[in-house]
Amino acid sequence: MKSINLGIQIVPKSNQLDTYSLVDKAIEVIKAAGVKYEVNPFETVMEGPEDELMAIAKKAQEAVLEAGADEVLVYYRMQIRKNGDVTMDEKTAKHKQA
Repeated sequence: MKSINLGIQIVPKSNQLDTYSLVDKAIEVIKAAGVKYEVNPFETVMEGPEDELMAIAKKAQEAVLEAGADEVLVYYRMQIRKNGDVTMDEKTAKHKQA
């Protein structure tokens, strides 16, 4: 299966709970899934097969709701290549600090 990049930004809304701790619940799901990922200040980017990443994304948003968010706004960005893999490294490796 070819790999894609999927960026997901989950913005929880809660009158009672800290939103950063709710976002952490989504990141825990992604981390436990075993796919390559990078957490950035505004989103988390995953790399892998599209179907698998979409299933992880759904579990991540459900985890935020189960943790007590009143609602979530979810933004996806995907890069899919017709004839080959998309990797995070091809876009960012030259910019990483040692």
